[in-house]
Amino acid sequence: MAPRKLYIGRKVRELRQAHKATQQGFAEQIGISTSYLNQIENNQRPVSASVLLALAEKFQIDIAEISQGDSDRLLSALTETLSDPVFESYVPNLQELKLVTQNAPGFARALISLHQAYRHNSEQLASLDDTLGRSAISTEPTPYEEVRDFFHFVDNYIHELDIAAEKLATRLGLSENEAGAALPAYIEERHKVRIAKGGSDEDLIRRFDPKARVLFLNPYLPASTRNFQIAFQIAELEVEAMVSQIAERANFRSSEALEICKMGLRNYFAGALTLPYHSFSTAAMELRHDLELLAARFGASIEQVAHRLSTLQRSGAKGVPIFFARIDRAGNITKRHSAAKLQFARFGAACPLWNVHQAFESPGRIIRQLAETPDGVRYLCVATELTKGGGGFHAPQRRYAIALGCEIAHAGHFVYADGLDLGNRAAFDPIGISCRICERVNCPQRAVPPLKRHLFVDRNRRGILPYAVT
Repeated sequence: MAPRKLYIGRKVRELRQAHKATQQGFAEQIGISTSYLNQIENNQRPVSASVLLALAEKFQIDIAEISQGDSDRLLSALTETLSDPVFESYVPNLQELKLVTQNAPGFARALISLHQAYRHNSEQLASLDDTLGRSAISTEPTPYEEVRDFFHFVDNYIHELDIAAEKLATRLGLSENEAGAALPAYIEERHKVRIAKGGSDEDLIRRFDPKARVLFLNPYLPASTRNFQIAFQIAELEVEAMVSQIAERANFRSSEALEICKMGLRNYFAGALTLPYHSFSTAAMELRHDLELLAARFGASIEQVAHRLSTLQRSGAKGVPIFFARIDRAGNITKRHSAAKLQFARFGAACPLWNVHQAFESPGRIIRQLAETPDGVRYLCVATELTKGGGGFHAPQRRYAIALGCEIAHAGHFVYADGLDLGNRAAFDPIGISCRICERVNCPQRAVPPLKRHLFVDRNRRGILPYAVT
């Protein structure tokens, strides 16, 4: 297979401008002609291996980071957007899409936002008889969707908060000490906040009384959740200015989205404090991403560990690129992030052939799957069902599944790959992203026809599907 050509003109231009260099001066530093550099910056020629090495040597950059010529997240979202029938008169090829995401990412995001507003408008109009007279029709994405896209497109990694949390964790010795003792002691000594049990009649996880300086926690919380909630309160007391700055830079459409983002950023800090970056990423490699062993070592929950693994995207110290998602029993994706090529659909439910659905059938077990997407990329997929309850027999039980995995090239770093026949292509299950954009024509689990494909119905023949995809 021929090596992939790298068209990274925008990144090279940004690197040159960051060093306040002219094209001539920059070209001399990396040993190429000014005209060649000009062609690179305008994506008229790809970057050669020798130029890539020169960039790394002269400017101390991460080759892997700069050689990522396109954003898989943005490319996936743009591809899904343009698959809508409203764009049926225009079918861009992959190279066109990559050029847009590489050179005009802002334009790509604007088009995605516009399409999202169009979808909301269409969905509202389709149910006009139900909504008329009861609610105004909105064409904008919900605040929750806005925030979810914000985290998705920043690679689920917030550098300022991660560094601040790791510094505090080092000060407290959280990689060695028991967080259950260190965090309450710190918040009381540093912020004069006392930890107390919440009332038995309170249906709350946490409640902070700023006047009395008391943090009330549900007495039935597991230790991992208790530690996380204390870390969350520390975030509100120590890094609120940083949280506000990050959220305000996102330019959300509404105050609701701004507040939801701030909540998410405090949660991010809490996760980074209880699972400090370097000690956690080192342990992840040492324990081969064994979720249960990592949870035991850091006193965290399985979900906290899985979510933290998806944030290990620090420049120069990146972890294995994984995907992570949380799915409810109806198949709705309530959390999603992918540092791998696999990108989750923004609309619709998850593929029914994905093993995450099987997790509900086997509570408490970790389910493994070898899977291949329509683009030919193969993955190791891991899923498990989780139940959250507490508060006794009559308390509601929340059930959902989490899924994570990696491209098969990284499977050796996961204990879950042991014993699987990674070299046998027949061992891989065919999965898709969602039915509406999946290219597989003979899938027995297809729920709806794919967009932009013609259907043929033969009254004299009937297969598993009542139509054929042409």
